[in-house]
Amino acid sequence: MEMIKDILWAFLTGGILCAVGQVLIDYTKLTPARILTGYVVAGVALSAIGLYPKLIELAGGGASVPLTGFGNTLAEGVRQSVDENGFLGIFMGGLTASSAGITAAMVFGVVCAAIFRPKQK
Repeated sequence: MEMIKDILWAFLTGGILCAVGQVLIDYTKLTPARILTGYVVAGVALSAIGLYPKLIELAGGGASVPLTGFGNTLAEGVRQSVDENGFLGIFMGGLTASSAGITAAMVFGVVCAAIFRPKQK
């Protein structure tokens, strides 16, 4: 029963984050790039005030997978690196913490580009 509850929270949280993005696309003049950037910044801001780690604890993958989760990962990496390295940690921590996700996105992007070819209209 606990697993069903975890899955439900992940589904609802991820769904709400996606629905908000879709509403922003449909009803505002914001470009998708600005919305995506806003999601990352929102994740950083919510992490800075301590709310996003609690949301991840509640929703698991439903909160850590979307772009807001990437922002949280950047913020947590910077926070940890600043504790270890001082001022230089500001520049090192975000990329260190998110390097696996960035690498995966690049590798999957190259693989998909090699496999699939766009068709001309």
